[in-house]
Amino acid sequence: MDELKVAPRPTGVGEMFQLLRDGQPRTRSDLASLTGQARSTIAARVDALLGSGLVSPAGEATSTGGRPPATFAFNPAARVVLAVDLGATHSRLAVTDLAGTVLAEQGEQIAIADGPRPVLDRVADLGLELLAQARRDPRDLVSVGVGLPGPVEHSTGRPINPPIMPGWDDADVPGLLTYRLGVPVLVDNDVNIMAVGEHAAAWRSVDHLLFVKVATGIGAGIISDGAIRRGAQGAAGDLGHVAVPGGSDLPCRCGNTGCLEAVAAGPAIAAALSARGLAAHDSADVVALVRSGDPAAGREVRDAGRHIGEVLAACVSMLNPSTIVVGGIVAEAGEQLLAGIREVVYRRSLPLATQHLRIVTSRTGARAGVLGAATMAAEHVLSAAAVDALVS
Repeated sequence: MDELKVAPRPTGVGEMFQLLRDGQPRTRSDLASLTGQARSTIAARVDALLGSGLVSPAGEATSTGGRPPATFAFNPAARVVLAVDLGATHSRLAVTDLAGTVLAEQGEQIAIADGPRPVLDRVADLGLELLAQARRDPRDLVSVGVGLPGPVEHSTGRPINPPIMPGWDDADVPGLLTYRLGVPVLVDNDVNIMAVGEHAAAWRSVDHLLFVKVATGIGAGIISDGAIRRGAQGAAGDLGHVAVPGGSDLPCRCGNTGCLEAVAAGPAIAAALSARGLAAHDSADVVALVRSGDPAAGREVRDAGRHIGEVLAACVSMLNPSTIVVGGIVAEAGEQLLAGIREVVYRRSLPLATQHLRIVTSRTGARAGVLGAATMAAEHVLSAAAVDALVS
């Protein structure tokens, strides 16, 4: 008979801290029961966490006789992180606490094609301004999370042949920002951090989620078994350059023709409307036309949704997500895009895979990226190993 397998109990300060990250106040006795460790060991580790600021007193528990025992809980306000979401033409930055609560935030227009040094210098300057707005000392900053609009080698934080980011290939993004801000910097693809942000803020109980961004380009972030999946070279989820079944011969910036992005991204929809004589120059114009009730704009967006659905139908059969979240500026057009996607996905995917499938718009909207970048940055400094290093 096989021995019953029991999950290992926490052994170090950092591992014990993970028990407190849910924010629920616990007594030393609670922690001793959960870990099986001696009261003296628990007391020393609680003192170390109190000294770090990551844990703070949370009042007294109900007494069962005698003096009520003190409780302790995670203190997310102890430190802050800087979250950076960079797009082709926009940036959004936020300073958050370690639980992702936004303390200060600002978005502005940029040109990613200006290159890494000017763009990242502006990021560093604005980050310091936001720290001041949040009334936090720069020494409270412990990490930075960055999302970039192109493939990223997550282990090094360097972009890899990004098609819309001239001059950024193999740029040392972590090095440039660490030089200015003095803390660890983590970098990922922008759609990956949007997926992480949406998952953490709105769908934490969902283990299998596909986040689809429809904007200047089209991409997906894949959450499987509760974790982001990046692929071998960080290119997982690049839906925009999948050929659309029965698609046109429209040229794509990747060099191929008939790619989903060339057919259904914001600029493609705007070009189709412009050819009809409508004033549509970019994705924002498309959204404005749909919201104003323009029937031609509504039809074009729904058609774009059908094209996206053709590609997503294969993804649903392959990955079997329980939720597809659609974000990006074009998703702000409303139900027209979703209607087109649902129409094709539910018709073309296997019934078993769509039995309980939800296809919805993003709940976090334009904040998805900064929330994901903040989550990525906070996870880095709150891991068991990082907490052990901090308290030692």
